[in-house]
Amino acid sequence: MNKKFFPVLLVLTVASFFFAFSRSSSASDNPKSKNEKILHNVGLLLEQGHYSPKKIDDNFSSAVLKAFVKELDEDKSIFLKADIDSFQKYANTIDDEIHGSRLESFYFISESYSRRMKQASQFYIDLLSKPFDFTKDENIIMDSEKLQYAKDDAARKEVWRKRLKYLVLTKYADFLDDREHNKDKKTIDTTDSTTDSVAKPPVKFVYKADSTLEREARDQVRKQIGRYFTTLQNHNTSDELFSEFLNNIATEMDPHTSYFAPIESRGFNEMMSGRFYGIGAQLKEEESKIKIASLISGGPAWKSGQMNVNDEIIKIAQGTGEPVDVTGYAVPDAVKLIRGSEAGTEVRLTVKKADGSIKVIILKRDEIKLDDTFAKSVIINGEHKIGYIYLPEFYMDFENPNGARCSDDVAKEIVKLKAENVEGIVMDLRSNGGGSLPEVVKMVGLFIEDGPVCQVKGRENVQPQQLKDRDKSILYTGPLTVMVDEYSASASEIFAAAIQDYKRGIIVGSSSTYGKGTVQRTIPLNPESEYVISGKKPEDLGTVKLTLQKFYRINGGATQLRGVTPDVVIPDRYELAKTREKDNPTALSWDEIGKADYKPWVSTYSTDAVVAAANLQIQSSPTFAGIKKQIEWIYKQNDKDYPLNLAKYQTEQKLLKSAYKNLDSLYAGKGGIVQNLEADSAKFTTDITKMTPDKDKVEKNKQFVKRVKSDIYIDETVKIINNMITQSNLALNNNARDAKKN
Repeated sequence: MNKKFFPVLLVLTVASFFFAFSRSSSASDNPKSKNEKILHNVGLLLEQGHYSPKKIDDNFSSAVLKAFVKELDEDKSIFLKADIDSFQKYANTIDDEIHGSRLESFYFISESYSRRMKQASQFYIDLLSKPFDFTKDENIIMDSEKLQYAKDDAARKEVWRKRLKYLVLTKYADFLDDREHNKDKKTIDTTDSTTDSVAKPPVKFVYKADSTLEREARDQVRKQIGRYFTTLQNHNTSDELFSEFLNNIATEMDPHTSYFAPIESRGFNEMMSGRFYGIGAQLKEEESKIKIASLISGGPAWKSGQMNVNDEIIKIAQGTGEPVDVTGYAVPDAVKLIRGSEAGTEVRLTVKKADGSIKVIILKRDEIKLDDTFAKSVIINGEHKIGYIYLPEFYMDFENPNGARCSDDVAKEIVKLKAENVEGIVMDLRSNGGGSLPEVVKMVGLFIEDGPVCQVKGRENVQPQQLKDRDKSILYTGPLTVMVDEYSASASEIFAAAIQDYKRGIIVGSSSTYGKGTVQRTIPLNPESEYVISGKKPEDLGTVKLTLQKFYRINGGATQLRGVTPDVVIPDRYELAKTREKDNPTALSWDEIGKADYKPWVSTYSTDAVVAAANLQIQSSPTFAGIKKQIEWIYKQNDKDYPLNLAKYQTEQKLLKSAYKNLDSLYAGKGGIVQNLEADSAKFTTDITKMTPDKDKVEKNKQFVKRVKSDIYIDETVKIINNMITQSNLALNNNARDAKKN
């Protein structure tokens, strides 16, 4: 532990020691006293320990109030305008409550929320009891920033009428499309050639009238909204709402500081350390939607190549069973449907992509194993022999000194690639959210002689600490490219920035990386000092994940907020999605400090010439021009109001589906010659201990090779490194010729 952090813990320990004593031992028996104690400890930790704490004053209080209300009612369909006005009396008091005043704001707001939610839950039954008129020309606003709170119950019911009408419209239009597609068929083939080994008997097609399809659409929405309110009532308990309240206070400091209630903390730890059968994806809840938070490399979701971070899961089906609409579900409930007790069982997910397209993705559950996240490599043959290394995260087994470390594993991959005489290496850090800082330093050291890799500054640091590679040996000296995207964060950004600042390689990717230049540590809210007072084990009050330090490049600039801008920018499907650090209003600012003393790499090729040629090639590429055009058009559609008229809706959907289809065709890679390394061939075909084929490893490797072959971004990066190699070889030949003349 950083010694400079000890005073923070000491302050928390002494203060909570006094606070627990002054409030008496009955606090654990009084939920309100307990909540006040937690609130006070959270505030104390934020003020005394956060890297750059905002002053907890009236402005802070007002921001927390606004964030908490938005968290409870993002789409402004629960509260009335009068409720929002009544909450304003707490705009300048939450800071006082954090500092020790009696807690009132949370109880007033949460009680209002529960009452209004119960009222709103009665609307849908009546509104869905009769058919909607889809010939009427009206629109619905879906952007919460454009919405206003309803003035009375009649206006709030009108909000729900439009929302329910839109939900029914989308299902009704889908039913009409299915009927049109199958109208000339006597039966419908339900066999899926990709997953079903045995043909299934066809199902008889039954033609249904418009009125029947509309009624069935309303029935489905009625069930969906019923589950939505049931979920809200089951999960929005006082404890869970209070956790949300605390989390809004924490994230007001910065997006990566957060509060974990005891059950959340335990669940997180179990998920990280335990084994289970699933699809290898972490879920999150946003605006009552279940979304993909991250994918585990090697897991079924990752191997499918069809799922991405921020995809919304709409439905979940067990094999060919009836899909369950999970709109409005809480994350734990959705996880229960996705996880299973056996490997190989099938789960079907209906997902909505970030660009708006909807797909049914069929996955087979598997045991989620840590080794699926390890570094791996293949060889790409073409104009030159290229080594490709994929690193999903900067992992390090902190508890086991002999455990896995990404720097060691990447070094092993480089050694194997060098043995096969590769002429260049592509390091893929796309969607790599970071990990161990020491491992980043060691990994950069594989490609440079020695010197600083990054600078770290804590709250009390007058001078930043430089983290250096002190080993003068270089494992790999050839041409290097590093692939990044908008989900490359933290440690990935440190690596890419160091390689860029040293001019050691060329960075390729979307317009910028994520922009997370901070480090966090988890701090418990119940210090062991409480045990000294009472002689009893202290009650678990939860933990705070606290931002303690900030990263800086060796050129002095922070990676925070701005991330790393690649040397070569390639249009990206999610480029316009508001998912980066800069899109969060509470993100810490960008700044810069003094430049470190380092010596740039001297290449045998012209970096500027290679970058200029690559940018020109991408700008003149019909494929990337097409991708950029389609993406810009699709995202413009998201800014418009949505029609509640069937004809207009169908026209818009036809255009959107055409755009999605065009985009998918542009992304379809041509495929290159990709092969496993000689040293890896055996482990992908045989289990040495049993001398029998290891189907699991064979399948995972097959999927990995397939992904590399069909990835247009890898193909473009290979073109860039081919130019680096060609220039380098030409320079070496010219030098050799000049030397011979002399």
